[in-house]
Amino acid sequence: MARADLTGVLLVGGASRRFGSPKALAKLDGETLAERAWRILGEACSHRVAVGKAADGLELPFPLVDDGTDVRAALAGVVAGLRAAPTDLCVILPVDTPLMSAEALLRLADACVDAAVPATGPLPGAYRRSALPVLERRLAEGLLTLRDAVDELNARRVEVDAALLVNVNTPDDLRRLG
Repeated sequence: MARADLTGVLLVGGASRRFGSPKALAKLDGETLAERAWRILGEACSHRVAVGKAADGLELPFPLVDDGTDVRAALAGVVAGLRAAPTDLCVILPVDTPLMSAEALLRLADACVDAAVPATGPLPGAYRRSALPVLERRLAEGLLTLRDAVDELNARRVEVDAALLVNVNTPDDLRRLG
């Protein structure tokens, strides 16, 4: 099932202020959210890249590509992931969406022009390198809202089951899933 023309980009997360500790290291069903997301990406993609801040010092079981910026924004991770990916097409998965499925990621990839995103937002999503000029410009200008960047791209909206898009922002959110 893993596609050779597809790179999975894991956004390992940022400061996790609301969560109180790094979300990537929080556990659900015996695995960290980072391990879980890495596994799901591996089911869909032949290539995987994890992006974050090396300065955070997260102990992960896979290498981390530093996003190379001082800002904490998903946009910075998407740009770094697209730059580091060995393929033109990437699916981007934030570490705090632990119920996302490989099948849904593949549907996003199949729909991708410059981007393909759920109707509810820009992540998880599929992005091509053709999106880089817009994303890089917005990052350089400090326009960090990924949702607004998607509006400038040739993007398709894809229906994704809302249950797969559940976002973990607090320890209570995680407990409800477990």
